[in-house]
Amino acid sequence: MRMSWNYEAPLRDMRFVLEHVLDAPAAWAQCPAHAELDLDTACAVLEQGARFARERLLPLNATGDRQGCRLQPDGGVRTPDGFRDAYEAFVAAAWPALAGPPRWGGQGLPLLLDGLVREMFDACNHAWNMYPDLLHGAVQTLAAHADDACRARYLPALVSGQWLAAMALTEPQAGSDLGLLRTRAQPQPDGSLRVRGSKIFISGGEHDLSENIVHLVLCRLPDAARGSRGLSLALVPKFLPDGSRNAMVCEGLEHKMGLQASATCAMRYDDAVGWLVGEPGRGLAAMFVMMNSARLHVALQGLGHAEMATQNALRYALERRQSRVAGARAAAGGATADPIARHAAMRHVLLGLQAQVEAGRVIAARAALALDLAEQHRDAAVRQAAQARAALLTPLLKAQLTRLGFDGASAALQVFGGYGYVREYGIEQSLRDARIAMIYEGTNEIQAIDLLQRKLLGDRGAALRALLQECLDEARACDGPQQARPFAEALRGQCDAAARALDALLALEHEPAATSALAQDVMEALWWLLCAWAFASSARAALGLHDGDARWRQAKLERMGYARDWLLPRASLHWQRITAGAALLPELPAAQ
Repeated sequence: MRMSWNYEAPLRDMRFVLEHVLDAPAAWAQCPAHAELDLDTACAVLEQGARFARERLLPLNATGDRQGCRLQPDGGVRTPDGFRDAYEAFVAAAWPALAGPPRWGGQGLPLLLDGLVREMFDACNHAWNMYPDLLHGAVQTLAAHADDACRARYLPALVSGQWLAAMALTEPQAGSDLGLLRTRAQPQPDGSLRVRGSKIFISGGEHDLSENIVHLVLCRLPDAARGSRGLSLALVPKFLPDGSRNAMVCEGLEHKMGLQASATCAMRYDDAVGWLVGEPGRGLAAMFVMMNSARLHVALQGLGHAEMATQNALRYALERRQSRVAGARAAAGGATADPIARHAAMRHVLLGLQAQVEAGRVIAARAALALDLAEQHRDAAVRQAAQARAALLTPLLKAQLTRLGFDGASAALQVFGGYGYVREYGIEQSLRDARIAMIYEGTNEIQAIDLLQRKLLGDRGAALRALLQECLDEARACDGPQQARPFAEALRGQCDAAARALDALLALEHEPAATSALAQDVMEALWWLLCAWAFASSARAALGLHDGDARWRQAKLERMGYARDWLLPRASLHWQRITAGAALLPELPAAQ
C-alpha cells in the first residue's frame, strides 16, 4: 500500500489558464472547427478526464510497476493486470478520438484540450499512457502523407483507438543519427513492400491491448542515397488486411530503470509486408510529423510527473512534524514540533516546484494553442505565425518540462526524507519513470542544438523577435496594476537580455564550434524568458479576478512573486555566457 500517494487534478488552475491567461475561447472562436466550443464544455471534458485518470489509471500505477510486462513463448507481450480493461474503457469513452479529425471519426476538439487531458493521464499512470500516446502523431502522419487507400483502411481504426500505433526508428547502431539505419524495404509488383531488419527501443511494439498494432518503420529502398536523405517510411501492420499475422516478431523486452509496465520491444521484421507512406526518400520528413507531436506529448509527461510529485510532497510536508521552526510561535496544543512545510528549506523546495509547474502548464498550453491556430485559424497569416511559434516552443518544452519532471521528482523525494527512498511512499517510482523522458524522442541535448541551429539561427532570429514582441506587449499590460509592475520590469529585463544574446549569436553563426558550446545556455536562458512571461501573465490574470476564492488568488500571486524574485535570477548566468561568447571547449583525452 502506498502511503499518502494520491492525485487531485489541477482543474481550477487549468480553467484559470484557459479562461484568464490565454483567453482560449476567443482564440477558438476564430477557428471554424472550434467556433462552437465554449469554456464550460471544455472544462466538463477536463472533469471527465480527471475522473478517468484518478479512478481507472492511478490504481494501476503501482501494481503495474511491480508486475511489469511479460514476454510470452509465442512472442506476444502480456501487459500488467487491469491494463487491458482500462484500455477498453478508454476506447469505449472515445478518449482516443478527442482531437482526431472528424473526417475519420474523431471529435475534432482542440489540441490544447487534448494536451491538458494527457497531462492528467501521465500524472496518474505514465506507463499506461505510453500505449495510446503515439496515436495522434500516427494519425497526423498518415493523414498528411499516406495515399487514399491507406488512409481509408487505417485512419478510422487508429482515430477510434481500436488499433494502436508504434514508431520504429532506432537500431543498435543508430540512435540519434538516423542516417545510419540499415533496415531495408524491397518493392513488390503489387505495390507493397517487404521490410527486413531489426529495431530496438520500440515503445508498444507488441502488447495485448488492441486488435492490431500499426508500425511506422523507417527503412531504405534499393539504391537509396546514404544518410538520412535515403530514408523512406513504411506502414507495417501486425495483422494484414486479410487477417493473417505479418512476418514481424518481438524478440525481447528491455529491463528498464522505470516504466516497467510499458512494453519496450526489440522488433524483427522478416520480409514483413508494408506499404510506402509518402514519397521515396522522404521518410524522415513524414516521420517528423509524428516526432514533433510526440515531443509535445513527452513534455506533458514531464509536467504530469512534476505535478504529481509536487502535490504529494506538499501533502506530506503539511502532515509531517519535525523540529520547531526557529523564532516561530509555539504550535497550537503545545506540540513540540512543527510541520516541515513551515521550515524555510522546505518552503523553498515546495514553492519553487509549485511555481515551475504552474508556469510550465501555461507555456505548454500556449504551444498547444499555437498548434490549434496553425491548423485551424481562418487567417493564413495567423496560421503561419502560429506555426513558427509552435516550432520555436517545441524543443524548449520537450527539454525543460522533462527535466522538471525528473528534477522535480528528485526534489520532492528529498521532502519525504528517508521515506522517499522506500517504495511504499510512491515518489521513487515517479523518479524512475520520469528519467527516460529526457532521452527518448530526441535527447534534451539534441533539442538544444535544434533550438539554436534551426529555430534561432535558421531564420536569423525572426521567430524569437516575434516572441519578444509578444512578451513586451505583456509587460506593457502589466504596467497598469501596481502589484503587476514588478513582473513587467522583470519581463522587460529578460527581453532585453534575449535581444542582446540574439545579436551575439548571429555574430557567431559562422563559427559552429562556438555556437554549439552555447546551445545549452541558449536553451536555459530562453526557458527563463518564457517563465518570466508565464509569471507575469499569470499574476496579471490573477489580479483581474474579482470573484471566487480570494485566498486562491493571493496564493497564486505569492507563488508568482516568489518565482520572480528567487528563481528568475538564475537566468543571468546563461545570458552572460551567451553575450560574452563561449570559449572553445577543450577536447577530452583519448581512452587509454
